[in-house]
Amino acid sequence: MADSNVIPLRFDPVDGRTVRGDFDGGTLSSDVGPLLLRSVDQHIGLTERLSAAVVDPRHSSYIRHEIADLLAQRTYQVASAYEDGNDANTLRHDPMFQMGVGRAPGDEDSALASGATFSRLENAVSAKDIYRLAAAFVDQFIASYAEPPAAIVLDMDHTDDTTHGQQAFGFYNHYYGGYCYMPLLLFEGLSGRFITAALRPGKRPTGAENAMIISRVLGRLRQAWPDTHILLRGDSHFANPELMALADNDPLTDFLFGLGGNAKLNRLAAPTLAANQQWHARRCREAERLGIAAPQATRTYVELTYAARSWPMTPRVILKAETMALGMNPRYVVTSLSEPDPEMLYSGLYTPRGQDENYIKVIKNDLAADRTSDSAFVANHLRLFYAAAAYVLHHSLRSDVLKHTELARAQPSTVIAKLFKIAVRVVQYKDRIRLHLPTGCPVASLLQRVTEILYRVQFPPPRRQPA
Repeated sequence: MADSNVIPLRFDPVDGRTVRGDFDGGTLSSDVGPLLLRSVDQHIGLTERLSAAVVDPRHSSYIRHEIADLLAQRTYQVASAYEDGNDANTLRHDPMFQMGVGRAPGDEDSALASGATFSRLENAVSAKDIYRLAAAFVDQFIASYAEPPAAIVLDMDHTDDTTHGQQAFGFYNHYYGGYCYMPLLLFEGLSGRFITAALRPGKRPTGAENAMIISRVLGRLRQAWPDTHILLRGDSHFANPELMALADNDPLTDFLFGLGGNAKLNRLAAPTLAANQQWHARRCREAERLGIAAPQATRTYVELTYAARSWPMTPRVILKAETMALGMNPRYVVTSLSEPDPEMLYSGLYTPRGQDENYIKVIKNDLAADRTSDSAFVANHLRLFYAAAAYVLHHSLRSDVLKHTELARAQPSTVIAKLFKIAVRVVQYKDRIRLHLPTGCPVASLLQRVTEILYRVQFPPPRRQPA
């Protein structure tokens, strides 16, 4: 309902007519997205699975908003570009968000939770709730496959999450030049599916800490998929003995990690680097003779005989010898894979790891995974999971519903701008609800296709995983 004290909107005259505006339009919304998200959520069972992981300490007599409704409301808000918890103070009256949570718009009891309610929820969850939620995301990932996959790539990476003020476990990190958290995010490298995440203090993790987290994820994956080949892939932060031993103990698990250079590696690589530099010089001279552009880079891939004393086995070490205009750029990887040749290992298997950084950009920039501004660490972990849940819904919407459309490869921000941010008037009758969208809606045909798929096509039902 509009506030009568709000000053009317005034605009420049149009065709000699004054133009004024008010907020008395009635049951209107600027977002059609929550209904689309609700349909996807119902098909994949995301918020149902997540809500089952949270123990509700509240007295049943005083509960107005169930945990499932709270998680759905907050997730749909983040997935629609409303990342601030205080956005709920106005969106709780939005008819589309009300219907997204399964409530009839405009009814006396239809108002959703406020920002204060979410603040209480975030500060009420326990570390055990967070652990169960992390496991629930792994279960959601498993359930997204109709059949056990033959192989998956478990991409792991840390990212910076800047902290402000006296936030618990926000430590100074010299590499990022400020106080931050360093959450660990896990994605499936072949599909971009989200696996799980762990909010961490801002210090660099130890190998034991990495192995502790990954071993729990692997245990849950292996329980569901005993015959799936799993490749652990990450940058040089993960090239530590603990993760190598973790993979070595499972015959169907391998690793492929970046490897930082050292004096011994550089000595072993020196002959190849010198030959590569000479080859690059010859290619540049030949290009100059022919009057064509000089090559930007010359690369050679070779295998080196090297093993650190702390490694539990003798893996393969691959050198990418690269010479560019600015000089030499040697890079190393270490792996337990025995079959691929050096070039395939580096350029075909390791280089695609960079796509993982794009997934992280999406969850941070489009879905505000770094909006962790609470003072309590566990509360911020739940906020990270809101963004993670929004990512899961967007990924499912794009891969299962929007394929073969103009938005098949679109980022969440593009889907939100083109498909979600559509004005709609909600008219409620005794036995039905009618939604009136703009006559000139530019994505009318796409929206019609999407809603028909969500209405008619049944996604594979979620499979319950053992606790």
